[in-house]
Amino acid sequence: MGKKIRLNSSLKVYLLWPVYLTVLLLLMNLVIYVINKQAGYVMTGFIVVYFLFALSTFYFKRHQIATELVRYAMDFAQVQKRLLKEMAVPYALLDVDARLQWGNNEFMDLLQGKKEIGRTISSILPDITEDSLPKAEADEVVHIILNNRNYKVVLRKIISPNFDEDANWSFYESEKAWETKNALIAMFLFDETDIITLQKENREQKLIVGLLYIDNYDEALDSIDEVRRSLLTALVDRKINKYMQGIDAVIKKLEKDKFIFVFQYKYLSVLQSTKFSILEEVRNVNIGNEMAVTISIGLGVNADSYITGYEYARAAIDLALGRGGDQAVIKDREKISYYGGKSIQVEKSTRVKARVKAHAFREFVEGKDKIVVMGHALGDVDSFGSAIGVYRIGKTFNKKVHIVINEITTSLRPMISRFVGNSDYEEDLFIQNEQAKEVVDVNTLLVIVDVNRPSLLECEELLDYARTIIIFDHHRQTNEAIDNAALSYIEPYASSTCEMIAEILQYIGGNLKLRPMEADALYAGIMIDTNNFLTKTGVRTFEAAAYLRRNGADVTRLRKFFRSDFIEFKIKADAISSTKVYLDYYAIAVCEGEEVDSPTVLGAQVANELLNIADIKASFVLSEFNNKIYISARSIDEVNVQLVMERLGGGGHLSVAGSQLEGYTIEEAIVKLKETLDTMAQEGDI
Repeated sequence: MGKKIRLNSSLKVYLLWPVYLTVLLLLMNLVIYVINKQAGYVMTGFIVVYFLFALSTFYFKRHQIATELVRYAMDFAQVQKRLLKEMAVPYALLDVDARLQWGNNEFMDLLQGKKEIGRTISSILPDITEDSLPKAEADEVVHIILNNRNYKVVLRKIISPNFDEDANWSFYESEKAWETKNALIAMFLFDETDIITLQKENREQKLIVGLLYIDNYDEALDSIDEVRRSLLTALVDRKINKYMQGIDAVIKKLEKDKFIFVFQYKYLSVLQSTKFSILEEVRNVNIGNEMAVTISIGLGVNADSYITGYEYARAAIDLALGRGGDQAVIKDREKISYYGGKSIQVEKSTRVKARVKAHAFREFVEGKDKIVVMGHALGDVDSFGSAIGVYRIGKTFNKKVHIVINEITTSLRPMISRFVGNSDYEEDLFIQNEQAKEVVDVNTLLVIVDVNRPSLLECEELLDYARTIIIFDHHRQTNEAIDNAALSYIEPYASSTCEMIAEILQYIGGNLKLRPMEADALYAGIMIDTNNFLTKTGVRTFEAAAYLRRNGADVTRLRKFFRSDFIEFKIKADAISSTKVYLDYYAIAVCEGEEVDSPTVLGAQVANELLNIADIKASFVLSEFNNKIYISARSIDEVNVQLVMERLGGGGHLSVAGSQLEGYTIEEAIVKLKETLDTMAQEGDI
């Protein structure tokens, strides 16, 4: 057997080096001949003896040397095999068809004595699918659970050429080699249970910073007699502290109505699963107080530092308050989650905030050369009326004012026609996007009304052109916000932006005097957004309406302006007649408004009408306009339609909300709406 073993060329060269050395000796012999011939003869004799000895040694010993090499290789292979078999890391070999060919002791122990050789790895470990197998040089990593332990599985493809002298090694170094069947897949299993456990413990022990504010502290105390005020405060504080003890939190009162607390991350899931039950617990505290106490909570999660976590919590609580309070907001880096917010926002009786905002706004107006007012796309009567109010403020302080309006809707046309062509107003009062971009510069005050989301603006690009931005709005804030506003006055409890501007007008000073047609525009905005003072009205709503009436607003004139023509009336009647009731309480209708300019306005009117039907808790009317599906959602007080519309990418108020769906047909939009209602009903959100 030993004589049949052939040595490769490199090993032959190594063993024949004494023979090759004879050439050097012959050269030395020639030099010696030149010096002394007799010595050269002697040297030649010794070289002949040396050459014969080296050649005979190679010839007679080469098979013995080769045999020893093979024996060493076999012993080395046995050592390697034993090391692999007894290696502490589970290791296995698969063929290219993912069938198990061999596994070491640790791997076979994981299989608990089952004979799995020859079976596909996916039948043994279901988490390792065909898609998990390596297709090229890069390793594939899969995380699995086996015997209640976590393992990281590393799969590595190994190219194995045929063991013969004619093997084309260059092929196995090319990219096509990864497609050959002549390969194996090495599989390593690394136990990462302890690492995952430690990571989980570390994550769960991270501290979360939270802020808790009592929304209506002063208003709630004012609604109860003085003797029981301290008792109400004590009960609310006790509820809050007891709740915080349940999550092992440290809580500290900063002010009479503000708290800061810190708790471990592992309790966050408890708060989320109960949907922050403290909101309901505090709201149910009643010892004779006419107004329910509500709280807002802001949490900062997964921040890189405690300072950043506190900033997240501040942003979250601001968002909760901006959305009307009575809710919890979690800010997880860029992700925002909302909980609660189902109750009706309580109107604050004090106008202190309005007066402060009015004085601040006046300073900005006086410091700029011109004012550009912009509402949301497809402007309605509320955005137009509030823009006219801002116009009057600007003219009072002798500033040039422009209002950005691109498309005039049917509902807006009767009102805007009174200003267009009127000698009392400039010809360039109303401008479009391109003109606005030329007007806005560093000395321009950009005032945004009736909207606080950049994507819904008439011209979002103006945000980059203006240095100073002011926001007046009554819609709930979302995680999409205008970040660089110098002054932001957002009050979700207000009935309309026109109501807010009417209050600003009373405190702005400068001997401001509204004209009757301007008062009409503001009054119309309040009237439309409150559905003729039926929804979202408070004391301040009627006070604002009274102020506008004193300045010449005429209800009869406005009623004539907003009468529907016969086609619109017929479209609304058709929509109402085709209404379907879903889940017993939700009216869903389609407003086909191809014959009118503004089907979305008709959709909103239909949604209001559907609420007059008994047992209907919320109405949803879909309209198609400009290749988009517009959804108008309305309710009285039982369903927060704003939460429903947020699930569809929209927003609004508890009783008035809307959404826009792009890339949907009416039928697909209805299906999506129904799926959303089903999901929220199952989760208890509606």
